[in-house]
Amino acid sequence: MVKWGNYSPLVSDVSRRRFLKSAAAAGAMAIGSSSGILPSVAQVPAPKKGGHFKIGVGSGSTSDSLDPTRYLESFMYIFAHGLHGYLTEIDPDGNLIGELAESWEPSKDAKTWTFKLRPGVEFHNGKTLTADDVIASINHHRGEESTSGAKVVVNAVEEIGADGPGTVVISLREANVDFPYLLEHFQLPIMPVKDGKPDLSGVGCGGYLLDSIDYGVKATSKRFANYWKPNAAWFDSIEVLAIHDVAARTNALTTGQIHAMDKCDLRTIHLLARNKSLEITSIAGTQHYIFPMVVDVAPFDKLDVRLALKYALDRKRLLDTLLGGYGELGNDHPIAATNRFFAKNLPQREQDLDKARFHLKKAGLSDLKVKLSTSDAAFTGAVDAAVLYQQDAAKVGITIEVVREPADGYYGNVWMKKPWWAAYWGGRPTADWMFSQVYAERASWNETHWKNPRFNQLLIAARGELDDAKRLEMYTEMQSLCRDDGGAVIPVFANYTNGLSTKVGHNKIGSNWDLDSFRCLERWWLTDA
Repeated sequence: MVKWGNYSPLVSDVSRRRFLKSAAAAGAMAIGSSSGILPSVAQVPAPKKGGHFKIGVGSGSTSDSLDPTRYLESFMYIFAHGLHGYLTEIDPDGNLIGELAESWEPSKDAKTWTFKLRPGVEFHNGKTLTADDVIASINHHRGEESTSGAKVVVNAVEEIGADGPGTVVISLREANVDFPYLLEHFQLPIMPVKDGKPDLSGVGCGGYLLDSIDYGVKATSKRFANYWKPNAAWFDSIEVLAIHDVAARTNALTTGQIHAMDKCDLRTIHLLARNKSLEITSIAGTQHYIFPMVVDVAPFDKLDVRLALKYALDRKRLLDTLLGGYGELGNDHPIAATNRFFAKNLPQREQDLDKARFHLKKAGLSDLKVKLSTSDAAFTGAVDAAVLYQQDAAKVGITIEVVREPADGYYGNVWMKKPWWAAYWGGRPTADWMFSQVYAERASWNETHWKNPRFNQLLIAARGELDDAKRLEMYTEMQSLCRDDGGAVIPVFANYTNGLSTKVGHNKIGSNWDLDSFRCLERWWLTDA
């Protein structure tokens, strides 16, 4: 059994050590590197409670919801992590630890997992956490009618039940050595059961109580007095503000209207770095910028058109111009170099105008006209990135019409609704998770509609394979298939680059997701509170 009492791992079953070590390491990534004005450990003041924390983020929509099946952007991901608890958590060092699950135990074939719940956890409405809450919360994402992004995770569940009020037993359709990692999914918060269904009103067991929410504008909450974690949720109250315009976010930070902002404008970040009242954090992780093409819609249904577009792009120029070095080159697959199953021997795709022309001709075309939908709501600098792409493609006879979409509701109105668009992904802790959620044939977020039989065969085989060398071979081939057959143009991996007031205290920042793995509300504090 793996036990996480007080966040200290103790392995008691010697015969399972290698297995569990393999499962844990599957999602552990190299710790995100950081740059900018980062204080040393000795300079970090001790955490203390108090103060009203305000953060501005470049997302949020009027279509947002407290229903986790409808979480789409960081505005809700951050706020939800303040309201709710999750079965598992990835700590700032990249280790999987228990949150609401105190321990877990797999069967020998990794198809059945038993989770012991942490006793005494209280919801905001006074209810005590039980297995029924976990079952209802997970089942909320299951079923044919579910449109949840977490459906690909819970679809693996064949049966879920309780073995007493404090134990949850989950049987999977097939072996999955990474399964506990998946329960950290930002759309899988545990909510109190109400009449057999989860309470979707915002009641959780996280560090903060819902105060108010104005979708697409702001959300506020107050510290929950009975939060079970003694050293977390330091603020008296918090406010998450949707500020889509990066210039407006930057101004709000520099004038002291907010304490933190996400997605700094890398074109002007050097000016922020000069401000002694600010700290720039730049964390390398799994975030990547992407131009997804829907492969069952013309002209992207032709592989040679997709390859022509991939070879036309000057990735190095995009990295230098857009990110200013705050990132790495992408290779048209979503697995970051920090992942232990990264295909390091897969040749880096570079701009090759002759190959682009070759594939365009092979597709039966002498020229091509396509539309690329974009907005800086997709990622900071997305419009500029599309213009650079437009210039590159023009050199081989491809005319890209850059369509500037409204920032408000971009991910609701453009993402997975247009044939080609700009977007970003925060990545996932494990290769299986990333592939399963976005690239598997039946994934609800298979944004390119890509269906590759060999890829899907390897995905299932790698999921239950305990031999790491064999898994690496499988994941390497899968990355190659994405690169050479898929519909995703992934030119760069971007660091999580954010701006903080020096009044914000924090320890090591996690790289699993943005803003301290979306847990900034409970991990950070105000030094002047």
